[in-house]
Amino acid sequence: MMKKFLVATFFLFFFTQGFSNHLKGGWIQYTYLKPGASANTSTYEITVRQYLDCNSTPQQRDANVFLGIYDGSTNQLLSSLTIDLSGTDRPNKSTFSPCLSLPYPTVCYIIDRYTTTVDLPDNPNGYILSVQRCCRIINIKNVAGNSNDIGVTYTTKIPGIINGVSYAVNKSPIFAQKDTVVVCHNTPFTFDFSATDADGDMITYNFCEGLTGGNNTANGARPVPNQYNPPFSTFAYSAGFSGGSPMGNAVSIDPQTGIISGIAPDAFGDYVVAVCANEFRNGQLIGTTKKEIHITVADCSLSAAALKPGYITCNGTTLSFQNESTNSSITSYLWDFGVKNLTNDTSTLPTPTYDFLKSGKDSGTFTVKLKVGSAGGCQDSATTTVKIYPGFVPAMTIKGTCFLNNYQFFDASTTKYGVINSWSWNFGDSTTLADSARAKDSVWKYPGATTARISLIVSNSNGCTDTLTRSLAVLDKPSLNLPFRDTLICSIDTLALKVNIASGSVIWTPVNGPNKSRIINTTSTSPLVFPKDTTKYYVAVNDNGCANTDSVMVNVLQFITVKAGLDTGICKTDSFYLRPVSAALSYQWTASSGITVQNIKNPLVQPLVNTKYYVLANLGKCQARDSVSVKVSAYPAASVGSDMTICYGSRVQLNGIITGSSFSWKPVNTLINENTLNPIAGPTKTTAYILTVSDTLGCPKTKTDTILVTVIPKVNANAGKDTTIVANQPLQLSASGGTSYQWLPVTGLNDPTIANPIAILDNLQDSIVYTVKVSDGNCFGTDQVVVHVVTTGPDMVVPSAFTPNTDGKNDVIRPVLYGIAKLNYFSIYNRWGQLVFTTQEFNKGWDGNFGGRAQPSGTYVYEAEAVDYLGNPVFRKGTVVLIR
Repeated sequence: MMKKFLVATFFLFFFTQGFSNHLKGGWIQYTYLKPGASANTSTYEITVRQYLDCNSTPQQRDANVFLGIYDGSTNQLLSSLTIDLSGTDRPNKSTFSPCLSLPYPTVCYIIDRYTTTVDLPDNPNGYILSVQRCCRIINIKNVAGNSNDIGVTYTTKIPGIINGVSYAVNKSPIFAQKDTVVVCHNTPFTFDFSATDADGDMITYNFCEGLTGGNNTANGARPVPNQYNPPFSTFAYSAGFSGGSPMGNAVSIDPQTGIISGIAPDAFGDYVVAVCANEFRNGQLIGTTKKEIHITVADCSLSAAALKPGYITCNGTTLSFQNESTNSSITSYLWDFGVKNLTNDTSTLPTPTYDFLKSGKDSGTFTVKLKVGSAGGCQDSATTTVKIYPGFVPAMTIKGTCFLNNYQFFDASTTKYGVINSWSWNFGDSTTLADSARAKDSVWKYPGATTARISLIVSNSNGCTDTLTRSLAVLDKPSLNLPFRDTLICSIDTLALKVNIASGSVIWTPVNGPNKSRIINTTSTSPLVFPKDTTKYYVAVNDNGCANTDSVMVNVLQFITVKAGLDTGICKTDSFYLRPVSAALSYQWTASSGITVQNIKNPLVQPLVNTKYYVLANLGKCQARDSVSVKVSAYPAASVGSDMTICYGSRVQLNGIITGSSFSWKPVNTLINENTLNPIAGPTKTTAYILTVSDTLGCPKTKTDTILVTVIPKVNANAGKDTTIVANQPLQLSASGGTSYQWLPVTGLNDPTIANPIAILDNLQDSIVYTVKVSDGNCFGTDQVVVHVVTTGPDMVVPSAFTPNTDGKNDVIRPVLYGIAKLNYFSIYNRWGQLVFTTQEFNKGWDGNFGGRAQPSGTYVYEAEAVDYLGNPVFRKGTVVLIR
């Protein structure tokens, strides 16, 4: 068992080494040589090119390939060939720009060629040729899953008979073998994927889906034909990539030249790129040849000039340029915009803008050159072609009736320069992928009613290309538009009906009845009818088999009436709409004042005097008359005078003057006699009083006026705290709250008109009350201070007890000072001699707490020392009782 296991393991290892992880694309070329040896046959040379990794081993290279030949319409396998290896190409890139950063990337292929000649029966369906193989190299960046488990299919088609014309005598396009190129990540690049056609057929290019084929098994690595029939499966692309964007949205292919250009992806590695070369002969697509290779994005950068392959503007003469290389070491730029006979068509800016109209012509082809230098000494240059051909305007016209018939599409594009030579239509038919055409004008038949998004890509001989899109409503019946479906006429009138159609014929049919014959020109789009009573008319349109119908109801009146409305009143200078009630279709107005009135049903009027409006209503030849009177009254008037300012606590009388029948004041909560025009206002804060006047006699509107009464805030007069002094001791009073002061009485004051006068009182009085008037502008307030006079001399008196129970009475023990200029200290000690309180501030005392705790009841010792107003020391000591 062990030997068998080892043999199996070896075989698997050999198979894995021989069949996986080496393919990098390929393509099939065919050439018609001559008529075949047998009747109704043709001889073709077929070459299969298989691209391999340069490190592929001999075991990984195929001595032959299996070619499947399928019917071009039914996809049925018709025959198969085994084609032997006939040659090998080894393209590689060995020279690099000095501006390319190290290390240089390796770019090379092994291209094995398999060529044979075969006679094929002439088949009107043509043939599909394919070769399938497994497996691709590992870690392909734009392939989802394990790329080394995914195979590849090379395929092309030999055309047969198309629209009655045989295209079997044909040589497929031959792709240029320019497969080695350095593509640096996140850097601009160009890659030539072009092909040539020996028959002179026109070739267009597009990205197409990469195909899978074969699997990583012994029997599936080289599948024989008929194992996988067309249509062949595509592989899944990784996020951000697709067959149409194989290197991301920043990379595109020029459909005319096959040049791939753009900004390379940021991630390093290989990317599968499949390109279809589409062969057109006389405007007919006859075949598509697909080539699939891997483009390697390397970890490198360029300190170089890089420009887009070409620039073109078809709607102006100004273009902006930039160096497409993003390398940060570039230090200098020199642009030459290629205008002949000009020396100032240059710029040293990194991103210049240039108007080529300076060339003296409004069009032309120019060669722009950029030369750059880098900090490392690298110098490089690049050139590109710039085409200036303004005046290219894409346009289209579409004709059609309904999905039962063909819709016609016409190119209406215009170009000032060159000729329009390329068209690509997409008719937006969601039911098929064949809804396209490349002729200038074309037709398409839709399977049903739908809304199609039509697109036209149009190009001219100068390279201008633009895309035009348009939404098309594909109808289930031809368009039929009636300006009205319900109308009114008088019994003695004739009415012209109307229908709008794009094309086709119409016929009008009245409903059966007495008015069936009362119609003229029934096949016209504008028949005349003259019914005697209400009648419905049917209209039918037929456009090449597409039909549509609709109807018009003609209501007939024997007579009409009109009511102009009720007489009314209006405020002078106001406007309003007249609103008559009538079935009439036209109106004529006149006014008693002579003012012109618009002849519509609801005119806007602005009477300035009492006016009567007359209306003449018409329904064809039927008429009716009426009138309405409008009384004009002046607006009411209100006036309250100018704004006022008062002091807090004051009152003011308001004075209103009105023209009107009634009035009211707001707000009323601070007014006395608010029901009069002269109320008394006593606001405590600034208040806006509004007087509203109304007039119910003619003008149903109100008028208001507002007076703002500003209240100056209350003056807070402060004369200071009551105090005690010794006779003849100077006392400085101190008042606050305003800007000017007046003290009364003036006894003992040195200046009664200042905020802080000095008072000296003798021993003839034991106390005095001073009143100070504090003013702020015209507003004032008053306050008083009591001064007690002691005749015994300066002293400090300490009460014998206090009760700190927070009742607001006798809660603090403090010395009573009179004649004292400075308190040195007032200190209290407990019975253990511990200091529990001390202060140097006047009027500050002890509240019975120490260390945040209430002290117990008992006797405490105090000491106090001060200096009297004469400079003499004063000392007192004693006890005080704390009572709780």
